[in-house]
Amino acid sequence: MTDTETLRTAALASKAWPYEEARKLMKRWPEGKAEAVLFQTGYGPSGLPHIGTFTEVARTSMVRNAYEEMTGGAATRLVAFSDDMDGMRKVPGNLPNPESLLPYLDQPLSRVPDPFGTHDSFAAHNNARLRSFLDAFGFDYEFLAASTAYPEGRFDDTLRAILKNYDAIMGIMLPTLGEERRKTYSPIFPIHPETGKVLQVPIEVVDPQAGIIAYVDPETGARREQSVLGGQAKAQWKVDWALRWVALGVDYEMAGKDLIDSVTQSGKIARALGAKPPEGFNYELFLDEQGAKISKTKGNGLTIEEWLTYAPIESLAFYIYREPKKARQLSFAVIPKAVDEYYQLLAAYPGQPIEQQLGNPVHHVHLGKVPAADMPVSFALLLNLVSVALTDDKALLWRYLQRYAANVSPETHPALDRLLDYAIAYFRDFIADSLRRRAPTEQEAAALKELDALLAEDDGTGRADEEPAAVLQNHVYEIGKTHYGKEGLRDWFKVLYETLLGSSQGPRMGSFIALYGVSETRALISDALARQA
Repeated sequence: MTDTETLRTAALASKAWPYEEARKLMKRWPEGKAEAVLFQTGYGPSGLPHIGTFTEVARTSMVRNAYEEMTGGAATRLVAFSDDMDGMRKVPGNLPNPESLLPYLDQPLSRVPDPFGTHDSFAAHNNARLRSFLDAFGFDYEFLAASTAYPEGRFDDTLRAILKNYDAIMGIMLPTLGEERRKTYSPIFPIHPETGKVLQVPIEVVDPQAGIIAYVDPETGARREQSVLGGQAKAQWKVDWALRWVALGVDYEMAGKDLIDSVTQSGKIARALGAKPPEGFNYELFLDEQGAKISKTKGNGLTIEEWLTYAPIESLAFYIYREPKKARQLSFAVIPKAVDEYYQLLAAYPGQPIEQQLGNPVHHVHLGKVPAADMPVSFALLLNLVSVALTDDKALLWRYLQRYAANVSPETHPALDRLLDYAIAYFRDFIADSLRRRAPTEQEAAALKELDALLAEDDGTGRADEEPAAVLQNHVYEIGKTHYGKEGLRDWFKVLYETLLGSSQGPRMGSFIALYGVSETRALISDALARQA
């Protein structure tokens, strides 16, 4: 265990991005803050929660942990806010019976029926799914929904301040809008008392202190006076963002690069209300396989459930940590590499000096509480095992594993057992239909025959000073250098992958042969040579 002062000293010197972000808060509160420093993440439940939402909570939690380490344990809080009083402007296309929701357009999301039939509203359904993912990872957060905060009056004082500073806010927002939008823009949306719709209509401030506004009722054409307090209205979202910063006292909130303009406008509004905007940074967006921005209403990109079908949640947090200011693809194809890189860095962590540990992504993935690593087999190797064994029989696959790594079992290595489940699922859905074991060329066949003869002569066992996998890897290298030279080893490995495994890439072959078995690998070579004939 590292003592607090040693950790603090190393954290203050670290250049890892969560510490760089936390330095902004140390400048904001150089003498510390009397109450807890408040971090916020925002989420609009207009569609099923996707990885982008999880990403923001994960990255914010990493900055929060970094700040605590740099300050020696300063008090902090994290609020995950759901803007579930926003009006539903369109029905997402990835829902069951989407046409059934058309009558609820412009209703607050918290009043739209749940198309899945499991919760009181569509927003409640999405909020519950998001919270289940956050809870599964063990995030420390307070959940707050607009449908609770507005009716309870938590925002009433700030709503009054918005009405008092109405002209200043309009002066900030109108120059950013097109001509037509300026005619109808309002910083506050009244909620119609009869229809329940969130109205996008111009308003007139009648009594700021009492919270009274007036507007032309779109249903009747009559002038209507109404309070904005106690949940009878909500702020337009850029104003709503500033409202939350002011009302809750938010110190830090990050946002996607697509919201840079919104951050700027909300910051100006917060200042007009007499408050200082929070610190934060703008991260790059994840892209789908076609290079398009991931959208929860479109339903493109990965959902959190989809990632968790094929890999552990820690690997998702690991992928999220890397390069937050670089746009990256988020698709099923990135999962295997993310899993293996996570476990490699997890294994390296205990032997690193603290300066390197704080730069190791797993320190931030696990918020400083890094578990012990015990993963004797890579995910890539498991995928290749399932590919050649062509079975989802876990008992049989475990027999292969126990041949490769002594003293492992589902009971002693539950993480490996789960990883085997993930490998079976990933192979079934993404690899099985793509396997094509090609016939070797004449030159390739000659090399394969020599490898077969060498494996028959020496199966890698019986050496006290060397692991079988290392011996077998040397056999593979020896044949490769003979036929392809040192500079052509990459081509040799590709030959093995394509002729024996049916893939253009694969594992370290010595490890694979030790896992799958020498006799079984020789059978693969025999099958390949038969295709050549």
